[in-house]
Amino acid sequence: MGGSMDGRAPRKVIVAGGGIPGLSLALALRQAHGESLDVAVFDPGLDRAALRHRGRAFAVAAGGRRMLTRLGVWDDIAHAAEPILDMAISDSRLTDPVRPIFLTFGGHGADDVAEAGEPFAHMVEAEFLVESLLSASRACGVVLEPVGIRHAQARGSGIAVALSDGREAVASLLVAADGSRSRLREAAGIGWVGRSYPQMGIVATIGHERPHGGRAFEHFLPSGPFAILPLVDGGALGHRSSIVWTERTSDVEALIGGSREETLAEIERRFGLNLGRLVLEDGPSAHPLSLGMARSFRGERLALLGDAAHVIHPIAGQGLNLGLADAASLAEEITEALRLGLDPGAKDVLQRYERSRRFDTFAMAAATDGLNRLFSNDVLPVRLVRDLGLGLVDRLPGLKSLFIGEASASRAASPRLLRGEAL
Repeated sequence: MGGSMDGRAPRKVIVAGGGIPGLSLALALRQAHGESLDVAVFDPGLDRAALRHRGRAFAVAAGGRRMLTRLGVWDDIAHAAEPILDMAISDSRLTDPVRPIFLTFGGHGADDVAEAGEPFAHMVEAEFLVESLLSASRACGVVLEPVGIRHAQARGSGIAVALSDGREAVASLLVAADGSRSRLREAAGIGWVGRSYPQMGIVATIGHERPHGGRAFEHFLPSGPFAILPLVDGGALGHRSSIVWTERTSDVEALIGGSREETLAEIERRFGLNLGRLVLEDGPSAHPLSLGMARSFRGERLALLGDAAHVIHPIAGQGLNLGLADAASLAEEITEALRLGLDPGAKDVLQRYERSRRFDTFAMAAATDGLNRLFSNDVLPVRLVRDLGLGLVDRLPGLKSLFIGEASASRAASPRLLRGEAL
């Protein structure tokens, strides 16, 4: 793993962090360039990466599914992916006897797919996705090591990376995919702008008697959204859904800190009885919520990826999709450079990557923050205006199709991998 800084640095990319975006980038690069490009992933938790994701599920938009299909992992995880065919949005108080639906996406109308015959998203169980990415990466020659990175220093034509086991590796480019508290980002002096929400996100897997039919629900409640997201069938009652429940931080302990029976009772109040009897299959677990973005997505021979570059509210379920878009864009810029015989860690390559991602990331962060501010309150005039707005959007199929197209990365300007094309 060692290397010399004399002459040209080796054609090598090091990824710090074995999460889904980091593994996707490593796999994409290795598949595109084979043995002509060394790719390594270092993460002290790599041996238990899949276990860390157990009980979690993500909404993978159509663009992400096309990318994972191109990378050869989608068929391997199809058994753990449930298409979202329909989504209904309501706005109510917890005590309201009925929850009127103000907006729907999908169903049998013209807006039910991102492209012909294609659901706009799938719910994917993260454990299986991580396992598949690890297996595919290993099979195509990505170096996977459960070792941390102590520090890194750019030196001319390369970057020297000191590993926690005492070794040193040298690469053309280091990719920081080490999470929202990225040590590599901080060490590079890249600032972070953001704030914590006075909310926590609660996730759990719920079993229920009746089939969900591929429908997702988002109930906007005064304390925050309560999302019910369809999972593949299974479990004690035959059918399952994932919930992503946003609550005020001050209330979380009282809501989920008691017995499982008490927690399930609180979930039932929000979940409703449309799907019959409920059981708590996995969780709940609570996670602090925040909004943040790095002042720059790059440093000297350093690129930020996924949560190391940005964190958004889960209200629209787009966090993972932003990370996959980062990986697709960075893989494309690196590939273009390598095929022209250029340095993949050069400043202009990283500038192009940053330009390709910064506006979309800022727009999604602003949108999710605005939605959370708009819906996480119980002010009557605000409720009336937002419900009117939801109703208007529901009656404008062109606008609904635009929203789906944005979320599913159907635009011609999207990175090639998100369009299902080879690098």
